[in-house]
Amino acid sequence: MKRIAVLGSTGSIGRSALEVVRNHSEFFSIELLVAGQQHLELAQQIRTLRPAIAGLANRAAFTELCRELGVSDGASHWQDTQLICGEDQILSAIKSCKAEVVLAAVVGMAGLSGVLAALEAGKDVALANKESLVVAGALVLEKARQSGARIIPVDSEHSAIFQVLQGARRSELSCLILTASGGPFLHTPLDQFAGITPEQALKHPQWSMGAKVTIDSATMMNKALEVIEARWLFDISSAAIEVVIHPQSIVHSMIRLRDETILAQLSLPDMKGPIAYALRYPEDRLPGIMRPLDLTKIRELTFLPVDDERFPSIKRARACLDGAAGACAVLNAANEVAVHLFLSHRIPFTSIHIIIERALERFGDMGYESLGELMELCATVSEWAQQQAN
Repeated sequence: MKRIAVLGSTGSIGRSALEVVRNHSEFFSIELLVAGQQHLELAQQIRTLRPAIAGLANRAAFTELCRELGVSDGASHWQDTQLICGEDQILSAIKSCKAEVVLAAVVGMAGLSGVLAALEAGKDVALANKESLVVAGALVLEKARQSGARIIPVDSEHSAIFQVLQGARRSELSCLILTASGGPFLHTPLDQFAGITPEQALKHPQWSMGAKVTIDSATMMNKALEVIEARWLFDISSAAIEVVIHPQSIVHSMIRLRDETILAQLSLPDMKGPIAYALRYPEDRLPGIMRPLDLTKIRELTFLPVDDERFPSIKRARACLDGAAGACAVLNAANEVAVHLFLSHRIPFTSIHIIIERALERFGDMGYESLGELMELCATVSEWAQQQAN
């Protein structure tokens, strides 16, 4: 029985994780649930799963949570569940709770503090928040090294690589091959990109994800961030990370060995697979997590090169990895704001890349010496990027 903490329990990954837990309650129990402001969904999760601790980051949403649970505003408990509010209480709960594994599923830079808190407490992290490694890879890995905690990837691509590496000697590894679906605009003429609407960009052809991640998939920034994440997770140079477009999303990623053998992990697109693997690791896999893949019914598996003109994010990410210490943080901060502006109908789709490019020109050569300096850099870039919609 593993005790689990879920950070971002009302998001896409969080909901899938709780489905895994409910369907395999003989293996898992919920110790801590944390959400941002989705009080109604968190209230339902509390009633159903009865976690030891549950919390919201947003104070106004916490008031609504208390009202929904029928307790006074600011109450410390609902039945046997301790209720907490705000970042300080949440970080304290992450460190002190009895969870052995913390699923980090908060989207964006906001998830970094929770990842660091879990690692500092020596808890294994099932990492779905790629931005933590993108922004602060060296700091995150050093925190894990100091405490002895493990980082098990949840992104389907990194989970695939993590899984296939179990069957190969690290000395035999030549490169990693990340696959990308290509998103909804793989074949859209470039001269139509300026007219792409948020509603169109949110219609991913293969995956059901949160809004920010779905837009990142449409620009392939998601894959760019995964290149950076892979560099830190697997301690490998950016030159040894390939990206290919695979529209069917059946082959989730591969490794190439030095004798040119390629090992791959295949399954139908379903995040419950990598989530369950990470939560259960290193124990045996759980049965019935995903629908079976019938190879006889697969009509084709195609692989295409990445068009840098259509998807400049990956080339840009490689340059950031080879550049100043703060470049990847600048890339991420500018992208988070640009995606928000696009979803708010304040900038066109093509301006996402323009804002990122200009941010890197302005701030990309900056470094940092501490977490505080890193956070200050991200805040500066975010404030600057917000002004680009004016």
